[in-house]
Amino acid sequence: MGIYAVKTTASQERTVADMIISREEDSIHAALAPDSLTSYVMVEADDASVFERILDEIPHANGVVPGESSLSEVEHFLSPKPDVEGIAEGDIVELIAGPFKGEKAQVQRIDEGKDQVTVELYEATVPIPVTVRGDQIRVLDSEER
Repeated sequence: MGIYAVKTTASQERTVADMIISREEDSIHAALAPDSLTSYVMVEADDASVFERILDEIPHANGVVPGESSLSEVEHFLSPKPDVEGIAEGDIVELIAGPFKGEKAQVQRIDEGKDQVTVELYEATVPIPVTVRGDQIRVLDSEER
């Protein structure tokens, strides 16, 4: 049993993965379409030839990359990266979502367990701490860098 890479049309990775799994072939065990890997779907199967024949029937699937991957090569796709990773207290950030979208702020506190960041807005008359999700901010300037 191995892990094979299937070349797909860009932005159609999840569609191809869903179609491969919906075939309910006994020799196909899993399909993975990670957000960080564009134009490829990882398929766990007994043999590449087994699912090569069904790829002809699946739109946006452009073929199998020659060779086989091991689980150690793809396991970094299996655990999600926290949104607050790479953010430190004191960093200058821009809010990219929510009611304060477009505002600049300074990071005051980071809660990695909840994936939240408490920031203090720059242009506020009275400094009020605002707690936002980690995916709602973009780091502009970091004190550590």
